[in-house]
Amino acid sequence: MENLRKLLQIPPSRLEEVNQVLSDPSSKFVGDFLEVVGRYGSPEEINHKHTESRRFLSLLKQIESRNPENVKDIRWLMDMKERNAFVTLDQYRQSILGTGPHVVDERNAVTLEVSALQYFSWIREICEDAIFNKTLIPGRFISVRKMKESENDGDLPAIIAAMDLIGASFVETLDTKGTDGSNIHLNGAETITGYFGGIGQPNEHALLWLDEFLYYYTHYGVQHVLNFNAGTILLAFMLYKIGVNIQFKISVFFGSDNPYHAFWIMMMAKMYSRDDGSTPLVGFNWSNSVNNESILISNQFRHQLGLEKEIRFEHHITETWKSIVKQPYNRRVELLRLAHDVPNIAAKHEGGDPEVEMERNHPSDILDYFRDRSEVVASGNWEDLLLNFKDKVDSANRTARALTTHGIGFIAARNLHRPS
Repeated sequence: MENLRKLLQIPPSRLEEVNQVLSDPSSKFVGDFLEVVGRYGSPEEINHKHTESRRFLSLLKQIESRNPENVKDIRWLMDMKERNAFVTLDQYRQSILGTGPHVVDERNAVTLEVSALQYFSWIREICEDAIFNKTLIPGRFISVRKMKESENDGDLPAIIAAMDLIGASFVETLDTKGTDGSNIHLNGAETITGYFGGIGQPNEHALLWLDEFLYYYTHYGVQHVLNFNAGTILLAFMLYKIGVNIQFKISVFFGSDNPYHAFWIMMMAKMYSRDDGSTPLVGFNWSNSVNNESILISNQFRHQLGLEKEIRFEHHITETWKSIVKQPYNRRVELLRLAHDVPNIAAKHEGGDPEVEMERNHPSDILDYFRDRSEVVASGNWEDLLLNFKDKVDSANRTARALTTHGIGFIAARNLHRPS
């Protein structure tokens, strides 16, 4: 068996052949990649544009020019943060465990994650609830709203500014995500299962994704986006390798559901890592079908590759009630078993807890992500979608409570919830 293991090794000569393709001036696929990048300047120029656009004052100007009303909520959030209006971590733990010393394992602290944060106004809504109820604002949010719509109404820069203020990481979903007509043989969101496996960016659409990413990276400071196509994953690795400081996460739509699939991705992450060992792949969202054993096996080679601190495993604890999984779906108990042994893991909440969802007049539906804002308002579903989002934040808080009772740490919005 040891001889067979050796046969699996990749000879250096094979890697040399790959490098020859990548460095060959006649390689069109590399030339096309470099042509798109060149529209935005050198890697140094691109990063400078990103840094400048991500500055708080730059974002504030964008907000003021597109939707001045959003500035009021930004300033309110700044005020609440400065007043320390949010529950501290010690206060939160005391409310669950009582007074006295608490033993909490922070080594494997779980990131509290919620998807999808579609509208800026929702941030104040959940912050007001958290202040009143002494609950937590999660430490990570995902948005799946149409980027151009969010840009045009001013929500995009406002959300980015708010996330920086509260100390939460934020992931955007680009419009080149398959529902943009890239596959002429599929319809829109109603045939979304046709995009599973990463077939939503055929032909030239991979380069359009790259172009769109660079646009938002340089104009709004968007650094972190979803990625669910093998081609665009490679493009992101290439972009980072030449010096552009982007980040991405593997989407659940990529369907990564076994250790062999995970190793293939992490092998590429290692080969395209920089000399300091860093990689743009900072989040790895598992498929809903993955089990704990697969995550544990993958954690072993993640550690062996030196990527344990670089790549966060993101695991769906809850899902939208409609259009994605068979319900009831709640993986919280499995998370509690994992968290003792697997570091750098996120608990993603895409829906409310099942017993909550089943009572809603309009339970959460993943197809709601693809609706125009004007249509949501006209249909009378605006308050329904806000309640769905609050249910997801509540679900994240239920996970935080369960982790606390088991002596496991969590990561909430770092700038809102002080240690003491």
